[in-house]
Amino acid sequence: MSSSISEQSAGQTAGRILAAPTSSWSPSGTGPVDPQSLEAWVEDRLARHRAALDGLTSAAAPRTLDNTLRAFDDAVAELAVAGAETGLLHSVCESKPVRDAAQELLQKIAQAGVELSLNRDVYRALAQVDATTADSAARHYLDRTLLQYRLAGVDKDDAARARIRELQDQATLLSLTFARNVQEGGNRVEVHDARELDGLPPDFLAAHAPDADGKIILTTDFPDYLPVMTFARSSDLRRRMFLAYQTRAYPANRQVLLDLLAVRQEMATILGFAHWADLATADQMMESAANMQAFLDDLDHASRAGAEKEYAMLLAFAQTVDPEMKQIDNASRGYWLEQYRRSAFDFDSQSVRPFFPYARVEAGVLETAEKLFQVKFRRIEKPDVWSASVSAWEVWDGTELAGRFYLDMHPREGKDKWFSAHPLVPGVRGRQLPEAALICNFPEPKDGNPGLMQYSDVVTFFHEFGHLMHALLGGRQEWAGISGISTEGDFVEVPSQMLEEFFRDPRLLARFAHHYESNEPIPAEVVLKMNRAGAFGRADWVRTQLFYTTYSLKTHAVDPATLDLDDLLRSLYTRFLPYAWIEGNRMYASFTHLTGYSSNYYTYLYDKVIALDFFSQFPREALLDSPVAMRYRRAVLEPGGSMPGREIVREFLGRNQSSDAFTAWVGEEFQPMSAAYA
Repeated sequence: MSSSISEQSAGQTAGRILAAPTSSWSPSGTGPVDPQSLEAWVEDRLARHRAALDGLTSAAAPRTLDNTLRAFDDAVAELAVAGAETGLLHSVCESKPVRDAAQELLQKIAQAGVELSLNRDVYRALAQVDATTADSAARHYLDRTLLQYRLAGVDKDDAARARIRELQDQATLLSLTFARNVQEGGNRVEVHDARELDGLPPDFLAAHAPDADGKIILTTDFPDYLPVMTFARSSDLRRRMFLAYQTRAYPANRQVLLDLLAVRQEMATILGFAHWADLATADQMMESAANMQAFLDDLDHASRAGAEKEYAMLLAFAQTVDPEMKQIDNASRGYWLEQYRRSAFDFDSQSVRPFFPYARVEAGVLETAEKLFQVKFRRIEKPDVWSASVSAWEVWDGTELAGRFYLDMHPREGKDKWFSAHPLVPGVRGRQLPEAALICNFPEPKDGNPGLMQYSDVVTFFHEFGHLMHALLGGRQEWAGISGISTEGDFVEVPSQMLEEFFRDPRLLARFAHHYESNEPIPAEVVLKMNRAGAFGRADWVRTQLFYTTYSLKTHAVDPATLDLDDLLRSLYTRFLPYAWIEGNRMYASFTHLTGYSSNYYTYLYDKVIALDFFSQFPREALLDSPVAMRYRRAVLEPGGSMPGREIVREFLGRNQSSDAFTAWVGEEFQPMSAAYA
């Protein structure tokens, strides 16, 4: 599963606990947040939200951008910040009482959002605005807002609108409960024989010493889970870890998910749609669930042969080690991919971990973004943030302070276990700066341990930083409602997936990927082997994404009363993937994308096509120094949500998107090594 932008259902942002003068965000004004100060802060934001709406509805005719759309946008901005900052506290705050309070307050904020979406007076006022002299961004904002009002049911009768309110409240609570169960429901795996850890790197073993009883405790947090699934020779340990990870919130979330699907289906029916998936795509680039299915069918057909070839090669290799093996199971996929890459490409992913200590990776990603987008990052000293491990940064564009961001990068108890970008404050040109945070779970340097990262971790860091730059550089709009990551939902993964590709450049990596002991830069030939090895399995990646995407679609396109979550999971798994199914897999119980993206998980595949098309425009010999980088910043990142995604694509490419780069990317493993990265 991929990482993503934040998917809090009541607003995507953060619990701003900075009291430093460089920031405006602290629910309590100064000092640590507590449930009472958070509630008071939220109530103040909601009061401002209501005051802006009162100003809108009481404004005298004629309806204009200034007296109507501006007031609406002020109300949207207040609600967005309230939901965003409270949502972050719900995800990351170290205090459980604050997390509990945040959950209740998120429901209240979501209720205000539902009321706004069904407010006929506001809708009528916006519909009366004369936008003939408005610029294209304002017209797009107004048109999209009116469409979303209609999709919310503003034109339904009183009884239908009252029922929609009830259902939206239920959906908010169910989504928050689902996420909270995953966040706080991690499992543990006990290891009684240290030989089960054979194959794992020395720093992992040093960090997991036996306790007084001789037991080694592993968690399902990613810094434990990923190395075990990649390197542990013990198939039994891998299976135990796999099942622990896939059941983190089971059985609690099974019924929560079924209830949420039933609520969504009833809402879709009231709004005149056959099912939720049609409603969820109505304002997206994809436009309909039928178009989504056609897109998925094309990828299914295009990826099947390549994936079958990959699996046959992998199984044949595994059988040279274990002649009795008939099939590779899902818990062993990562392990055998690693072993095959070592053999076929002379690449051991453990060999590059010493070049990726966390501190160097963080500095390298920031330096790359600075050079690519021609900005500067300045660390805020001694920020009063929500955890001592969080760092705060300013973004400078020449002599102009352009925004702020926060890095919360390591696991801790009670924190969200996934990887995401949280837009915090929607920037408004001349009025307020954009702010955003990254919430990740990378290995943490401590007690002499440098926090060595796998190369896939570094790719994830680049991915999330792509979201962050989109939020900040796109955050200088005239309107909060189209600021930053506010494009169609199926465009938001483009900037993140585009930036991932920069990781593959040897010259770029040599700037920061230095051995944590010798300080030697990573050799170019090692990077080329890494690229070649990493290309193996791309068709398998597409099939895995098709599995997740189709599960997301089908759960939202069938009658929830007849839906068997487990039967559907197994049937789709066996349709798309060749690895042996493992009984007890309850992946759906911790698949938080089902509450955020709902039926629209397809965006990762859809946006990968666009992202690779974008990356193909960059000259490989000068990735960071080409004028293409600034053209990309201006055409793709800076517009934020001020224009439709398709127009952004045409603006940068000079044409509609093409799948040629994606097709070449998937097939790269079977081609001679390209000289592009030589």
